[in-house]
Amino acid sequence: MGSSTILLIFTILITFSFSGATKPKPKGLSFSFYNKTCPPLEDIVRDALAPVFSEDPTSPAALLRLMFHDCQVQGCDASILIDLSNVPSLMPSEIGASKNFGIRKRESINMVKSVVESVCPRQVSCADLIVLAAREAVAVSGGPKIHVPLGRRDSTSTLGSEAADASLPSADIGVHEALRLFAKLGMNTEEAVAIMGSHTLGVTHCLNIMNRLYMPHGKKSSKMDPDFEVALKVICPESITAFQNASFVFNDPTTFRFDNRYYKNSIAGRGILKIDTELAFNPTTAPFVQQFAAYREDFFQAFGSAFVKLSYAGVLTGNNGIIRSMCNSVNF
Repeated sequence: MGSSTILLIFTILITFSFSGATKPKPKGLSFSFYNKTCPPLEDIVRDALAPVFSEDPTSPAALLRLMFHDCQVQGCDASILIDLSNVPSLMPSEIGASKNFGIRKRESINMVKSVVESVCPRQVSCADLIVLAAREAVAVSGGPKIHVPLGRRDSTSTLGSEAADASLPSADIGVHEALRLFAKLGMNTEEAVAIMGSHTLGVTHCLNIMNRLYMPHGKKSSKMDPDFEVALKVICPESITAFQNASFVFNDPTTFRFDNRYYKNSIAGRGILKIDTELAFNPTTAPFVQQFAAYREDFFQAFGSAFVKLSYAGVLTGNNGIIRSMCNSVNF
């Protein structure tokens, strides 16, 4: 048996070991859910977000990240939009988690909600609007046009900030930990590698890479391109600790385009976060990184599948949850 055949079999076995169970569409979600109650919904969302995208090119990345952070904490239920800052007696809400630093454009979902309410009052959930906004963010940036089932309902509560921090992955997450995380959402290895490709949009704050840049030399990853490391240290010098919250680096040179540049950067050792570089050198994920770097459409297809599975996380449907009339407060 040739070495190439052995490698192929090894890769397939590893892939299946992390594949997770197939994630069926949750009962209550449908591709035609609003056909009768709010037929123009998707056009309303698209038209309402158009000026947001045109005025701020960083908006797509922000709205995509908003969905990720909502779905990873008690599910895709719009809990990240609830604001309890005006109720001092209650614990800090989910948005106050340290790992939610830099979350933006929550007000854009509230704006879209107000437009939707004027046409289809008390019909459409904020949870569905977050997913639709993220879907539009990918498409408007040049990414795949993803068809998502709808019918989510909104939560009536939000986790405290500490619980939210415990649910969200850390900035220094490794490959195996990430694969386990996404396997719980029903993603196979290919989809897990694809969903990481969302890092092709937006920026990374220096706050999240300082440990990686300035850890003791013997503990550093040998996979990072040395010239790239020097460039990052110029942007994020160790001396700026007091101001690092305002400092950031672009995720890649095409930071406003949803493309497959992320994987090419990974292969070149130019990933910003630890996992961004490790994906290309881990034997489990490397074949998919190479595939996506070479074939954009393969990446787009796998990303679309992963996006839909992410949107299934912990959804409330039917008689569970509510339809909020305002996304930033719980009302009945």
